[in-house]
Amino acid sequence: MSKHWTDKLVAMNACPDAVEWARAYSSLTAAWKACERADWMLWLAGKLCCTIPQRQRLVLGACACARTALKYVPKGEGHPLVAIQTAERWARGTHGVTPEDVRAAAYAADARTKALSRMSNIVRKHYPIPPRWGRRR
Repeated sequence: MSKHWTDKLVAMNACPDAVEWARAYSSLTAAWKACERADWMLWLAGKLCCTIPQRQRLVLGACACARTALKYVPKGEGHPLVAIQTAERWARGTHGVTPEDVRAAAYAADARTKALSRMSNIVRKHYPIPPRWGRRR
């Protein structure tokens, strides 16, 4: 049985949707050129980069992507921008900026966790008690 290049994705625990999509392409290069999912691309780049310069390049790409979402950050909430700028400074080799600085800024800006927390209250408005176990209808 011949192997497909996506078997490597499976071995890396890539998400099943990404693997299924990628199977339509004869090579990683072809899939990369066609891919419209930055999250999949960044995931793979993160899995495959192993040097500090590669990691810095990955961080700069992720930061550029993250900047596109800043318009959704509530006015006056500066932590996400600070996190992005801190990561960019590290990736550009700014003297004195450490990975610990990047982690601390990211932790302070954990917008996803904050948003999910706010959204959990929305779900509870629709489901004041958890749905019951049992058969689906």
